[in-house]
Amino acid sequence: MIQPDRPIRAHLSHIDTWLFDLDNTLYSATSRLFDQIDVRIGEFISQQFNVDSTEARKIQKSYFREHGTTLRGLMVEHDMAPEKFLEYVHNIDFSPLEPREGLNEALTALPGRKLIFTNDDVPYSRKILDRLGVAHHFEHVYDIAAANYVPKPFPAAYDVLIKRHQVNPKSTIFFEDIARNLVPAAALGMTTVWVRGDENWELPGNEAAKPDYETTDLVAWLRDALNGD
Repeated sequence: MIQPDRPIRAHLSHIDTWLFDLDNTLYSATSRLFDQIDVRIGEFISQQFNVDSTEARKIQKSYFREHGTTLRGLMVEHDMAPEKFLEYVHNIDFSPLEPREGLNEALTALPGRKLIFTNDDVPYSRKILDRLGVAHHFEHVYDIAAANYVPKPFPAAYDVLIKRHQVNPKSTIFFEDIARNLVPAAALGMTTVWVRGDENWELPGNEAAKPDYETTDLVAWLRDALNGD
């Protein structure tokens, strides 16, 4: 792994596509938006299967671990239509999310195209990007529907992205807060950056990730990338 205190611009001179996860990557997990979604997912499962909150939690986390997302688990195990689930769990209060200092400037300075790669859907993603004030930077939002509801980290989701948006993996850098989602990207030849937080440490598959870079501060990392020698 390249040490984070070394100048890194030279290592990124080949990059022409900047690929970003959304939740807890473009914005800080301290906004706790995903905590709201987590609660809504539990409520949805409890209502659908008439189980208490403890059992709903077990189902939710089991599907997330085994299927990449709880939604995928519900689709595979119960043939559930995704739209109802997404509408319910994304009905949250976005007011805690404010524009992130320095993010707009850092994105403006990046050379090349910028894309979002998320396991969320476009309507939710647009609300996030609008709250952050950075929607205009991104050429496309490649969401769970575009991936045929196959989530990261399944390789098929990455394959569709590459074909649909003519992405060259070897000239792409991918930023993601869940380490296991970087594994397929690295296998394709992408440069990978793990935006580390406090969540998802124990997810199966994380141990296989060997990101090229790690950071706890996306904006600072981007600044360093552009200012390095």
